Amino acid sequence: MRWLLVYLYAFDVSFVLALVLTPVFRRLSFQWNFLDQPNLERKIHEQAMPLLGGVAVFCAFAGNVLFNYVVMLPLVQMVNLTRFGLPDLRLYALGAFSVSYKLLVLLAGGAGMVALGLYDDRHDLKARPKLLWQLLIASVVAFAGMRVTLFMPNPLVSFALTVLWIVTITNALNFLDNMDGLCTGVGAICALLFGLVSAVQGQYFVCVLSVVLAGALVGFLPYNFKPASIFLGDTGSHFVGYMLAVLPVLTTFYHTATPRHVETPTHLPVLIPLFVLAVPLFDLVMVMWIRFRRRQPVHIGDANHLSHRLVRLGLPQSWAVTLIYLITLTLGLGAVVLLWSNLTAALIVLAQAIGILAIVTLLERFGGK
Repeated sequence: MRWLLVYLYAFDVSFVLALVLTPVFRRLSFQWNFLDQPNLERKIHEQAMPLLGGVAVFCAFAGNVLFNYVVMLPLVQMVNLTRFGLPDLRLYALGAFSVSYKLLVLLAGGAGMVALGLYDDRHDLKARPKLLWQLLIASVVAFAGMRVTLFMPNPLVSFALTVLWIVTITNALNFLDNMDGLCTGVGAICALLFGLVSAVQGQYFVCVLSVVLAGALVGFLPYNFKPASIFLGDTGSHFVGYMLAVLPVLTTFYHTATPRHVETPTHLPVLIPLFVLAVPLFDLVMVMWIRFRRRQPVHIGDANHLSHRLVRLGLPQSWAVTLIYLITLTLGLGAVVLLWSNLTAALIVLAQAIGILAIVTLLERFGGK
């Protein structure tokens, strides 16, 4: 079946919606005073910047999903698609309706993260209540049955791992949103990588959600790449982080032998999300370690992120951001190979990824001098 047509359609709708909605929310940012003011200590922009870019991304994503779920999927059940090479799409439409509760929880959680980010952008929410709200939203997702398992049947362990994963990735992307286009571009690359993995595994529902998110981010990127005219804000970074945490939770990375699937050679594919999201996770750990060593509060922003250190090494901001894009893509594509690799090949892939992160560590270290 020509699923590529479905993926391109889903991507394009989000892309166009983001292109159209972003200028609207840029104007609304000024009208509603959602602006990021310059701060010489850690913010490098020179004038007040609109902060409602994340709302545009969320609306592009949610609008695409809801329109197709409410309008297009019912139409698919009534139209003969054989002439388009999509004869069994009707069957998969029925499958999509069978997981409607997961989709509703997914969107509700995303809306919750957007609301939390909006409040934070306006009122500069303190770290503890922000964390509590993140934990609450993550708990709702876990209660709905979307959980990390890692071959452990214990429901309490699975619940705790899911909540920890969602909160960690959400904050990692929030930390990463420190330079024009950085969080947006890395988020789009990670979403496309998760889409690739889920497509290879035959998990079309997850793949469609991934490309819808990627389309919204790519449509927003022209306004956000240097020189940015609008920021994601905490609204956008919370939503992007939340989605990049939930998408791999929905994906099955390991399959036992069945008539439909060939058994995955090793259990190592469960590490794919870690490598796809290695850059934001690595940046989160390094920045927190630096602040801990300097006895600074870990939640107070500074200019010690990987992007800042690359700039201090002499790279222009756009080059530093592009280099981080390439690192993210390289780590993610290497990890996809784990789906088919035997143990020896998988260990080589892991060693390569560790080597790349070691290079990043050296850049972090020398970038601070």
